Amino acid sequence: MARSYLHEARKRVGPGRARIRPIVERLAAAHPDAKIALRQQTALELLVAVILSAQTTDVNVNHVTTALFQKYRRPEDYLAVPPEELERDIYRTGFFRQKAKALRGTMRMLIDEYDGEVPRRLEELLRLPGVARKTANVVAAELGNPQGIVVDTHVRRLSQRLGLTRHDDPVKIERDLQRLVPREEWGRFPHLLIWHGRRVCHARRPLCEDCVVTDLCPSSRV
Repeated sequence: MARSYLHEARKRVGPGRARIRPIVERLAAAHPDAKIALRQQTALELLVAVILSAQTTDVNVNHVTTALFQKYRRPEDYLAVPPEELERDIYRTGFFRQKAKALRGTMRMLIDEYDGEVPRRLEELLRLPGVARKTANVVAAELGNPQGIVVDTHVRRLSQRLGLTRHDDPVKIERDLQRLVPREEWGRFPHLLIWHGRRVCHARRPLCEDCVVTDLCPSSRV
């Protein structure tokens, strides 16, 4: 899209701060089922599932964790088997050696420093092996204490298309979104963008004619 056209489009739809609430409201109405796709029932299962989700699909992770969570129920269980056995159990998620090492390191730290419980604070989550900022934000938000905004590929793409950020770096995108998105929506907002990205605002051919925020989007082709 030409820079001059994009500039004019941004002027047409108005500043992000004025558009963010209607964007959230319309996407929430269009995707009332928007939530995390990873199946999990406990804080520990959530943490493991998110670590395993790196570089693979949620469907793939859910397939693996169906059996995994029956076998490994406590942090100690991940340390009670040889590393090779854990690697085999998570093989299908890819990068299984690195992920197994991260899981074992995380479980050791949970036992040694957090009484076997998953911490809720972002700075504590970031200390765990295999936990980067996106992972920590997902876990904190799903545990009811969002302290940032998750930025994945969908959130990045849609935030840029909606004119909510001009950055490519996830940290800078998150910073822009934190300035615009109301704090009470930090946990829900990424899910709305993710599901809208999967269903409507596709990477190659966005379905602008079916989009509920077309008139609020500077990238709209309608």
